Amino acid sequence: MGSLPHIVEDCMGVLQLYSDGTVHRCSDMAFKFRPFYEDNSVVFKDMVYDQKLDLSLRLYKPKSTTTTTKIPLVIYFHGGGFCVGSRLWPNCHNCCLRLASGLGALVVSPDYRLAPEHKLPAAVEDAAAVVEWLRREADHDGDEEYWLSRKVIDFERVFVVGDSSGGNMAHHLAVRVGTGSVRTEPVRIRGFVLLAPFFGGVVRTKSEEGPGESLLSLDMLDRFWRLSMGEGETRDHPLANPLGPKSPRLEEVGLEPMLVIVGGNELLRDRVEEYAMRLKDMGKNVEYVEFEGQQHGFFTNDPYSHISNHVLQLIKRFILQNSSN
Repeated sequence: MGSLPHIVEDCMGVLQLYSDGTVHRCSDMAFKFRPFYEDNSVVFKDMVYDQKLDLSLRLYKPKSTTTTTKIPLVIYFHGGGFCVGSRLWPNCHNCCLRLASGLGALVVSPDYRLAPEHKLPAAVEDAAAVVEWLRREADHDGDEEYWLSRKVIDFERVFVVGDSSGGNMAHHLAVRVGTGSVRTEPVRIRGFVLLAPFFGGVVRTKSEEGPGESLLSLDMLDRFWRLSMGEGETRDHPLANPLGPKSPRLEEVGLEPMLVIVGGNELLRDRVEEYAMRLKDMGKNVEYVEFEGQQHGFFTNDPYSHISNHVLQLIKRFILQNSSN
């Protein structure tokens, strides 16, 4: 008689992979987020953006929106190592509330397919699908009551913000936009904000070999890569390591401006810094900002903190600087 299925990968109890390939997801998270914030200056609602894959997103709109001044649009990709996370989680919801109120922007927060049920590049394909959905919405002639009305939203001022694995998705979306493999017109994506993008590599960095974080360890990073990558792939796969030996050369890719932010105590710090510096050396328009003493998710998990206010002002300045030709 064969043995019963047993757990072979466990992500904090939220996601468990069994020996027979079964995946169990638990809604009772082992780690605790701050509770849902109430921000009466922002309204939100959910929409489906991909009927075939049954993928939804959440829109966040400042109540102060008028037709006299159009507002920018921000696409926010949540983190979670490509394996966990949702637009419905408190950290993602609170972060999007803060972005909408603080930036005076319509925020689009999509869910995307997660591993191990859907290995990469599924999440990156879903990021491209969000842009395609936005292109269709930009062609609508809805009145000002319609949340995505051209009378209210400035589709010439679209920015992408990605946290952790969402930052990885933002990078790959930026490359696809830059190479023309993802069309954007009549939408204009003017910049990308990468919050501690989740990149990997076979060769360890000094910060990866340093002490773990309160919510993240090197073992957890490796587990996310094992679960999200295809069979036999390594952390030097182009989807994991944008600067790896098999990754496409970016020198000739016309990347839009980037703001790259990381905490000084993050396991990903060295890899993120190298990414930003290498792009700068290629002549790309990249601003790199490091917040001393901060760990992974310091903005997303507590978006109303004093240090998060500094992050928000950086993003606001970045949007203002890149809102015109």
